Amino acid sequence: MNSVIEIKDLRKSYGTNIVLKGINLSVYKGEIFALLGVNGAGKTTVLECIEGLRTYDSGSIKVNGKVGIQLQSSALQAYIKPMEAVKLFANWHKTVADKEMLNSLGIPEFSKKRYSDLSTGQKRRLHLALALIGNPDIIFLDEPTAGLDVEGRVSLHNQIRELKSQGKTIILASHDMAEVEDLCDRVAVLKEGSIAFIGTIDEFTSMGGKRHIIHIKTDDGQKDYETENITETLFMVLSEYKQKGILISEIQTDRVSLEQNFINIVRGEE
Repeated sequence: MNSVIEIKDLRKSYGTNIVLKGINLSVYKGEIFALLGVNGAGKTTVLECIEGLRTYDSGSIKVNGKVGIQLQSSALQAYIKPMEAVKLFANWHKTVADKEMLNSLGIPEFSKKRYSDLSTGQKRRLHLALALIGNPDIIFLDEPTAGLDVEGRVSLHNQIRELKSQGKTIILASHDMAEVEDLCDRVAVLKEGSIAFIGTIDEFTSMGGKRHIIHIKTDDGQKDYETENITETLFMVLSEYKQKGILISEIQTDRVSLEQNFINIVRGEE
């Protein structure tokens, strides 16, 4: 696969605080790649180094393509209107904004409002539109759906999938594991300045082997059983309950979630 981002032995310190301890990773053309980590793990520093917003101490970063960035905390002047911002960014890029892209994000719907009067969802959509004006090959999205309602999340997710279908590469930073599982091809988890896991969503979901949880409710409460084989485990548990005369009121099964695997990684558990 063609890589559009290559990071080798990336290191960064703030005084005596070592933040990145030799990061190595590749991001491939046309994939949606998630970078995960708890606060202080080094996730933001890695992103800022790739984006060129922060210097690093040693190592190398190669970016093959034009970059567009949607920052989580970006803001515009309070009185600027959306289309004024669009025209300003278009002039910087010496281009004209794609009307179809603006329509797909619903920018014309609130184009006459001042920036300070926009809702969180409208600001998110505007920030994404501004990031896309230069027709970038690689797009960085930092918590793109934070603060959005359900309709806004669905709309933005559809836009992200459309960008992927156009061959764009997307780097996603998110704390929403359902969002990561729904959108991403691969994921990297940072822990204390190092990569603790990198792989596909399926590999992330199935790590540790215990892919399912059986929830059994009785009059005495609920017990949970982790298993690789639902049939075998369920047969064993039901036989045991029958022998003991325990009546079961409800049985549910779930896959082990990405969130649980993420927690296991950052806690250092298998």
